[in-house]
Amino acid sequence: MAAQLMNTSFSYYYNHQTNPIIAAARTLKPSPSSTCLNSLLSLQRFGVFQRTRQEKRRGYGVVVASSSSNAAAPLWDSWKPEKSSAASPSLSDIIWPSAGAFAAMAILGKMDQILAPKGVSMTIAPLGAVCAVLFATPSSPAARKYNIFMAQIGCAAIGVAAFSVFGPGWLARSAALAASIAFMILTRSNHPPAASLPILFIDGVKLHHLNFWFALFPGAAACIILCLMQEVVCFLKNNFKF
Repeated sequence: MAAQLMNTSFSYYYNHQTNPIIAAARTLKPSPSSTCLNSLLSLQRFGVFQRTRQEKRRGYGVVVASSSSNAAAPLWDSWKPEKSSAASPSLSDIIWPSAGAFAAMAILGKMDQILAPKGVSMTIAPLGAVCAVLFATPSSPAARKYNIFMAQIGCAAIGVAAFSVFGPGWLARSAALAASIAFMILTRSNHPPAASLPILFIDGVKLHHLNFWFALFPGAAACIILCLMQEVVCFLKNNFKF
């Protein structure tokens, strides 16, 4: 703050010593013909004063709005596509993620056929959202391996606990969802697809027999396959462009 005020004071002094209008005004004697110069001198001082006030406000963290139209910009910008300086995605950037999602679901479907006699399934709806995160936005925070497995295991366990305490119904779903969001914020493991796991367990009668094994299967177990598939997709995107 002290350095900023010193810079402001130096700028004020320098402008007053080097400004040609102010220098000319000092050499003239007060007379009716110098009224215009006096007016310009006053405007110059007022402008420097205004800039000093704005710089002090910025130093204290106060944002000065330039116009009333800028206040509504964030609201409308959220309804528009994200502006990016990068070029439009190439064909390979579209094909490889889509092919990876197809292959991942095909592998999980084949595993469902193998596990069908045991009455379990690897393919659940939240895994579609996981594929979208891993293949379409691999550099986003939600695609981090820590976020995926921490959120998948924690939120699934919360769903089982909520069902055990409240039974099926709206109270269990509401409590489980609220606890899942709090868990992801507390552990810094933001992974939106995991928030659907508690509701899936509470409403899925076929999953109740898994009890707390639901925390590991099928969500976390299937994510291992999806993460391996993501590495393949990223390799293909980086090395085979068209």
